[in-house]
Amino acid sequence: MTTEHDHIPSPDSPAPDGSMPDSHAPESSVAMASRPPWVTDELIARWCTWVPRDATRPGSDSAEPVTAVAPFDLAPIAAVPACTPQDVTAAVAGARADQPEWAGTPLRRRADVVLAFHDLLLERQDQVIDLIQWETGKARYHAWQEVAQVAAIARHYARRARHYLAPHPVRGMVPGLTKVKEVRVPKGVVGVISPWNYPLYLGVGDVLPALLAGNAVISKADSQTALTMLWTRALMAEAGLPADLWQIVAGPGAVVGTALVDAVDFVCFTGSTATGRTVAERAARRLIGASLELGGKNPLIVRADADVAAAAAGTVVAAFANTGHMCIHIERVYVHEKVYDVFRAELVRATQALRLGRSYDYSADIGSLTSAAQLAAVEAHVDGAVAKGATVLAGGHARPDIGPLFYEPTVLEGVTPEMAVCDEETFGPVLSLYVYGADSEAVGLANQGTYGLSASIWSKDSREAGRMAARIRAGSVNINDGATAAAGSIEAGMGGVGESGLGRRHGAEGIRKYTESQTVATQRLLPLGPPKPGQSAVESFVRRTNGQLALLRRLRVR
Repeated sequence: MTTEHDHIPSPDSPAPDGSMPDSHAPESSVAMASRPPWVTDELIARWCTWVPRDATRPGSDSAEPVTAVAPFDLAPIAAVPACTPQDVTAAVAGARADQPEWAGTPLRRRADVVLAFHDLLLERQDQVIDLIQWETGKARYHAWQEVAQVAAIARHYARRARHYLAPHPVRGMVPGLTKVKEVRVPKGVVGVISPWNYPLYLGVGDVLPALLAGNAVISKADSQTALTMLWTRALMAEAGLPADLWQIVAGPGAVVGTALVDAVDFVCFTGSTATGRTVAERAARRLIGASLELGGKNPLIVRADADVAAAAAGTVVAAFANTGHMCIHIERVYVHEKVYDVFRAELVRATQALRLGRSYDYSADIGSLTSAAQLAAVEAHVDGAVAKGATVLAGGHARPDIGPLFYEPTVLEGVTPEMAVCDEETFGPVLSLYVYGADSEAVGLANQGTYGLSASIWSKDSREAGRMAARIRAGSVNINDGATAAAGSIEAGMGGVGESGLGRRHGAEGIRKYTESQTVATQRLLPLGPPKPGQSAVESFVRRTNGQLALLRRLRVR
């Protein structure tokens, strides 16, 4: 099992002709040092102590430290200790030993810890934003969005967990005599396997509701972004969370991720569909639950009545935010033939206006790709499409003059089914434009493929757009927004259908999935069944009960 990518050498060829003008790269970014100056070796060593690794355990020498490279300059980031399967087993055992006491802690005290974390996160956000940028290469605004989303999740669940987890009384077998309630009990130890593209939001946003529900958590940090996770764990300790209740294990996914799935009571996984299948299969063999948010090839529809300028601006955000490293980002755009030419011109203009840069400030709109492997995947999709007849309307080139892994936001036209970019997830700053004639055709095109994560419809007629949304196979449909409206609405569930996954994060399911439903039934006064043994007593009981059932039917009770 693997959740991270291998790094391959980056191309170092000069920028090709026709690339985005140099004015679109902030001047301050070119000579910038990659490592944030406040990050010292001493700090890194302190964060790494949160990795539960026992160097004295037999076989520990076989676990080589994990060293990621910084996307801005391909310099090594830091050597993070890697865990062995035995380390993972020991971490789960420690978490399991402490979890009952945490589950018995009043919910208000658990919420106090999460709210204290919320306050510390906002207070020290510049530090974690720097780390996110250093490890992922994304633009600073997109790193800040992770802070804002995690703060919203912390605040929401700290305030609403009591409501989501409250006992639910239901009618018993015999009204008035049988008192029944459904209660929520923690799963026990939850495993969270998170990806590199949103190390704070996806790495921590799923941990908070699991902790509030009374679980202990073991997180598998992606090897590219381990420092962000370890910094956050240290912050949570300051907020008052005991050490063994949330532990961060590090190392190759095939080793550490597998050991984690084999030991915990529930798995929350975010990543590729291929790896998600492996996680689901392994969890199924143990008969434990799994929540999976996987890939997507998300469509956006521009209806004939849409505000074209707003739709173009929204498409640029939905397609190129986070450098396209976003499971819900838009990769397919279907535009009504009546507004296609106007929309295309507006979209190209807005795309070409985006500023690429690798600065630790808010001057850049788009940052770097995170790995050489991802750059190669983007180039393969674009170059392969062009070789088979597609047209590049904007972008289409790597930008080594800005940084080794930069690629221009790209708009393609004339994409056909034999091109890989048509159906395969690119997971980069590339979108394809298509034209359609009728709304029914647009719905059919949007539903093509095996994914079903997110979709978008732009229209001045929100009622008609809503009717179209009901026919689109996707976990979320945004109307007059690309993706943010649904993802940012923390009270609503977020997840996919088909090969985009199982389960939901956010909302009620985002915390209840970390619990088991337990029915507690109390019988009062009379027993359920004949009052005494014997044939006549049993026959009398059956007759009376049959009469009662018929009466309840006539009274329309249940």
